[in-house]
Order: sequence, then structure tokens, then C-alpha cells
Amino acid sequence: MTNSNGNGIQIRKATKADVPQIFNFIRDLAIFEKLEHEHVGTTQDLEDTLFTTKYAEVVFATENGIDLGFAIYYFTYSTFLSKPGIHLEDLFVSEDARGKGVGTVLLRYLAQKAVSEGFGRVEWTALDWNTPAINFYTGPTVGARELSEWKMYRLTGESMKVFAEGGKPKDN
Repeated sequence: MTNSNGNGIQIRKATKADVPQIFNFIRDLAIFEKLEHEHVGTTQDLEDTLFTTKYAEVVFATENGIDLGFAIYYFTYSTFLSKPGIHLEDLFVSEDARGKGVGTVLLRYLAQKAVSEGFGRVEWTALDWNTPAINFYTGPTVGARELSEWKMYRLTGESMKVFAEGGKPKDN
């Protein structure tokens, strides 16, 4: 475990035994984001993709043995910087731990990792209605800037399959 601040919150890397807790945090995040209908992954999917093929990594913020929140991230590459980066896929803090610096500890861990490994950036997205998250990210504690000039695009489900097979998707 790594002590990330003076108030006792520590960072620990997830292990395969943590899959149920990761799943629970993802479910809670989906509920918070009003996206429960999109949470279709299983604990087996998580075990396969996080610990067998290792497509992403997970860290927990803990205090006195209790998991307060988690960050799931993966590595990217910037052609303009010619350096790797970290993409924060999700950061979630349990409701009763919000406002106690847990999110700051998790994000600072990723920034420290990026700096220590010579990476060029840490980036993430936020839902446009999630004002508390946006204020946290762009406020004086973190100081991130919103990239309003970039738009995110996504291919999923049937549209992705049709396009991959050379067809033209009917709708997005």
C-alpha cells in the first residue's frame, strides 16, 4: 500500500480477489450516472479483462481496511507528444466517503504514476451534467482544463459489428 496523503487514505492495487468489489463499485457508478441499463458486464468479464488479459488496471483508495473508492485506468499513446499516457476510465467514490479527499488521492496517484514513468498526460471524460465532478476536476485542487475543441465518438454494439463487416450502420 502507498500512503497518498496525511489523513490515512491509502492506495492499494486490486487483485483478482477484489473482482466482486470492483463489480459493486461499477454497479454503484452506473446507478449514480443513471446508466444502469448499460451495465451488462459480469464478474467473469472483469476477471478476464483485468487479471487474465490485463487490458486495464484498478486501484482502490482505502482507509482502515475499508475500500472508499476506486479508479480504473489504461495506457494510451500521444503521437504529438510521442509519449504514453494514462486514460482514467472511471473514478468512483462511495457516497459516504465523498468530500473527504478520496477522489483527490486517487487522481494524484495517477498523476504521480504518469510523472514517475515519464508519461505525457492523464486524461478522462465526465458527463456534462455531473457538475460536482467537473468542478472538482477544473477547480483549484486538480486544475485540469476542459478540452472543448475535441469531440468523443464511439462505435458499439450492432453498429460496430455492421461497420466491421464492411456494411453501413443504419443508426448510431
